[in-house]
Amino acid sequence: MHSANLKILHAPADLQTMADAWRRSGKQIGFVPTMGALHEGHAALMRQARAASDVVVASLFVNPTQFGKGEDFAKYPRTLDSDRERARAEGVDVLFVPDSAAMYPTGYATFVDVEGLSSVLEGASRPGHFRGVATVVIKLLNIVKPHTAYFGQKDAQQVAVVKRMVADLNIDARIVVVPTVREPDGLALSSRNVYLDAAQRSGAPVLHRALRAAAERIRHGVTDAPGLKAEMADMITSASSGVVDYLSVAHAETLMELTTVSTGVPVLISLAVRFGTTRLIDNILVDSNS
Repeated sequence: MHSANLKILHAPADLQTMADAWRRSGKQIGFVPTMGALHEGHAALMRQARAASDVVVASLFVNPTQFGKGEDFAKYPRTLDSDRERARAEGVDVLFVPDSAAMYPTGYATFVDVEGLSSVLEGASRPGHFRGVATVVIKLLNIVKPHTAYFGQKDAQQVAVVKRMVADLNIDARIVVVPTVREPDGLALSSRNVYLDAAQRSGAPVLHRALRAAAERIRHGVTDAPGLKAEMADMITSASSGVVDYLSVAHAETLMELTTVSTGVPVLISLAVRFGTTRLIDNILVDSNS
């Protein structure tokens, strides 16, 4: 097991020096960026990185620039001790745990905007969110210098934004997308699930059921996207206390909403639903040929 001596680093420069040495010696670096509060979904990313890399780095950083006014930055779960143990158990070699001052020192003035992809769906509900995501991800890629970085499919729009940025800015890293990990009842694992009360938690699996039902309808030839969204809304509101923020049937790469689902177009069905003050997202990819 590689992880007996898990190193924890706080300073970006220390990690850059280490990454340079790994690269010079021909080691493949795999990277898993996280905001901590690690769960089985993060563990799946770490396992995939471990299987394909000589060195695995994971970051724990609750990034302030991707939280909007009134969002849950202050109460976002921070569980460093258990995170460290989980990282060690999954064979992570280095845990990068910077503080905000290390990532955004006094005078910090540079941000990355991925246009178009950032302004729809999550971006429309959370203005500025993807500016924060893109900025922190490019900083982390420049600090860790990975050959491969691992992201979860649950954050499908984040994946699309990061892939576009990496391609547009000629960043030398491959982005690998790992399938969403779910509870046995279908609820996507999320650090925010801990906020759900018992009634909300028992209603929340309807999100995945609604996504699966819409995907099934597309596979059976239904092409009316607004109709699919209406059916999903009915399913969610009749089976739970969830309040829909958005429902989307969009082109999987451009994230543009579809009115008609065409054969051969990859479709991303996604949603954001609030249970009380807790906002959950989920999605499913449909290849309409299948």
